[in-house]
Amino acid sequence: MHLSNKIFRFLCLYLLVMNTFIQAQSGISPNDIERAGQSGWQFLKINGDSRQAALGGAFTAISKGDANSVFGNPASLADIENIDVQVNVLEWIADINYQSIAAGYSLGDFGVVGVSLAMLDYGDIPETINAPSGNGGTNPQLTGSNFSANDYVVGFTYSKKITDNLSVGGSIRYMEQNIAELSMSNWSLDIGTMYYTGFRSLRIAITARNFGPDSRFGGWSEEYQTESDYVRMPLDFRAGLAMDFFDEEGSPHLLTAIVEGDHPNDGKEKFHIGASYAFDGMFFIRAGYKFNYDVQKFTFGAGISYPIGTTVGTINYAYVDFGELTQVHTFSLGFSF
Repeated sequence: MHLSNKIFRFLCLYLLVMNTFIQAQSGISPNDIERAGQSGWQFLKINGDSRQAALGGAFTAISKGDANSVFGNPASLADIENIDVQVNVLEWIADINYQSIAAGYSLGDFGVVGVSLAMLDYGDIPETINAPSGNGGTNPQLTGSNFSANDYVVGFTYSKKITDNLSVGGSIRYMEQNIAELSMSNWSLDIGTMYYTGFRSLRIAITARNFGPDSRFGGWSEEYQTESDYVRMPLDFRAGLAMDFFDEEGSPHLLTAIVEGDHPNDGKEKFHIGASYAFDGMFFIRAGYKFNYDVQKFTFGAGISYPIGTTVGTINYAYVDFGELTQVHTFSLGFSF
């Protein structure tokens, strides 16, 4: 049997096994009850990469990956040819600040390694207490003090092209959440694959992210005579397809279409579609749409790639519509050496 056929069958089997495993991990059939709110570590779902965000969050099958691939499909990190650095700044909802940075370095035939750091700062939060009311009950009242909360995650990623058609990658990450005097830490694994089918530029990609143990804030509470509940990881499984058009040699135009399915363990299934138009490899316009979300819908963005001597710089912007909540703006700055 031809090697590419073996790899394709392996990917199909992998897709089936991983989907079965994730449904078992959720513990609740998606047809019986809504799974929303059954996991923590929600900040891991935020993707600060403007390129990925502008495509409706459909990141699994993005080709020509850069260092920001560590936040999406780690298999795409294998596209880095030398050194790539990406810095992302995101204005999240409710005045929450999110920043991330990633760097990738090619080891030649030995693959590509990457490191990453992402931080979420909730800012100052007014402290309240339950004060006695006149009718014998209690009412929340401000104390005049504030407390803070923040999250961060650091990661190491490795990716390699197994053949000309197949890339694989994985990340191991350490994370921590802090709320006032409480803190919680954990670790997780991400894995991803990218397979070019051989039909033009059609590619299939699969990711499984946030594999990790349950964790909890603190230990035994003397006040409540119990321990806090376990917090589950937001396990996320995605499969996507992408294909390029107008990609004939010498053509200044390139149109990429992406479609992706998402099966989380803490919510209903979701779908993402995205399209990107590039002119002369320098100017980019992107748009996307998210299906089956409560508030997120449209996304769009733009980017520019420009040479600076032997370095190539990129600037990307993305807008995400959060409906009644607000609009989210993402900015990314990158350098390839």
